[in-house]
Amino acid sequence: MEGVEEKKKKKVPAVPETLKKKRRNFAELKIKRLRKNPKVRKVLQLLRLRQIFNGTFVKLNKASVNMLRIVEPYIAWGYPNLKSVNELIYKRGYGKIKKKRIALTDNALIARSLGKYGIICMEDLIHEIYIVGKRFKEANNFLWPFKLSSPRGGMKKKTTHFVEGGDAGNREDQINRLIRRMN
Repeated sequence: MEGVEEKKKKKVPAVPETLKKKRRNFAELKIKRLRKNPKVRKVLQLLRLRQIFNGTFVKLNKASVNMLRIVEPYIAWGYPNLKSVNELIYKRGYGKIKKKRIALTDNALIARSLGKYGIICMEDLIHEIYIVGKRFKEANNFLWPFKLSSPRGGMKKKTTHFVEGGDAGNREDQINRLIRRMN
């Protein structure tokens, strides 16, 4: 009888083991339009994905994985490498300064907005985003969501999962190829 109770108490973790072994942040891209479901629309707003082909960085934790499960048919996500993060921020990076979208042209803009957190230049910003440091939230909120182009060669199947040959869902390290096609 005690063995049965022990089995019932065992909880399944919300974050799969394979995700825990990977890096702690990921990039996500909205790839499909949404029409009806208000819950999915709200989660996409929380992830700052309001338009098609927008991209953001998100810290990987239990809450974000649960949100991803809700919107998985509508987004592509994975684990970007340093080169992808670097290219995104240098080419498509805009900062949120006084609620306005300002191009990141020089380090003075970053130093004025994020200097109090120890982020004074582009390289500090890229480093903070890539390693998911202590000031990831402030650095990520400073960045405006990336407005990417439609991918060269187009999308294969937006309605099916990546595992089944489509475009939606977790791409893990393959997100870097998609980012390069869209950047």
